[in-house]
Amino acid sequence: MNAPATRAYRQIPGTYVFDGEHCRKGYALNMFCKSLDLDSNRVAFRADSPGYLQRFNLTDDQRRAVVDRDWLAMLRLGGNIYYTFKLAIFDGLTMQHVGAAMSADGMSVDEFRAMMVAGGRPVDGNRSIEEWSHG
Repeated sequence: MNAPATRAYRQIPGTYVFDGEHCRKGYALNMFCKSLDLDSNRVAFRADSPGYLQRFNLTDDQRRAVVDRDWLAMLRLGGNIYYTFKLAIFDGLTMQHVGAAMSADGMSVDEFRAMMVAGGRPVDGNRSIEEWSHG
């Protein structure tokens, strides 16, 4: 089995593959997000977010990402987009809102939507970390 650092997909910029390592790292975060499936949990979270988050064994960074609604940080910290999106829905956001918020260049929702309608991000310059310039 390859060590996680040698996996080719780790070289794709902005990609957080939900592999076994990521699953283990994000388990508590994803269970928190999954808990928002139940109305009673949404009510509890809305009433006392810090208290509700204490029910889960989140790292300090994960807790901060949830509180700050830092969508990209949640993915980096082991979040699965399907689970973290439950929090976005809780906030009344669409996937386009989350996609724009995760954009490195600070796109608006309308800019993100237009980019996706036009075919998404260009492949050139986005194939590997070595190509990726944060200029």
